[in-house]
Amino acid sequence: MNEADTIDKKENTWSFELFLRKVFKGVIDPIAKFLLKIGFKPNMITYLGLILTTLAAALIVKGNITLAGLILLIGAPLDVVDGSMARQLGHPSSYGAFIDSVTDRYSELVLFLGLLIHFVIKNDTLVCVLVFVAAGGSVLVSYVKARAESLGYSAKTGILTRVERLIVMIACLVFNIPIVGLWIIAVLANFTALQRILFVRKQALASKTSTSTK
Repeated sequence: MNEADTIDKKENTWSFELFLRKVFKGVIDPIAKFLLKIGFKPNMITYLGLILTTLAAALIVKGNITLAGLILLIGAPLDVVDGSMARQLGHPSSYGAFIDSVTDRYSELVLFLGLLIHFVIKNDTLVCVLVFVAAGGSVLVSYVKARAESLGYSAKTGILTRVERLIVMIACLVFNIPIVGLWIIAVLANFTALQRILFVRKQALASKTSTSTK
């Protein structure tokens, strides 16, 4: 095992997402089993999640912030239900994982679009910029991970992954304080992207050192 592998193992033994999956496995798996029984397919649930997020974004545009948060709260578990359904079918596919990841990105961007339109209507330029920074940070968190993995590195680290961003957004929408949520995501999502960049850099340097000493 080289130094890069050691770093990866030390820093990626736990994640909040995996913790939630384990905690709610007893609830999610029966729901997934029931949906399969009545004829739903994993990708159908993935698309349903995107539809609910789009509905939430439309409600935000109309100013129904709390209701939008409640819609997101209902749709959030679908993000793990589709994966559980695929596993129970016995054939989780790379294409299914790809579609799930792509729809996750669309869901986030649609939600930010709803917020952007809402604050454009309110003529709040500062918050519009804040929406842009939050959206940019969220996309970068995912892009850095995807690009790192395509080059053979790991980037499963950081304090504000998709799960944490979703929790922050839902809570702030439900309590009708979307600007607070935007500030949290704008700052911490970009910080998380930086964390991942530095984490990949550490692996790259370790790999280079290991190669040069052989």
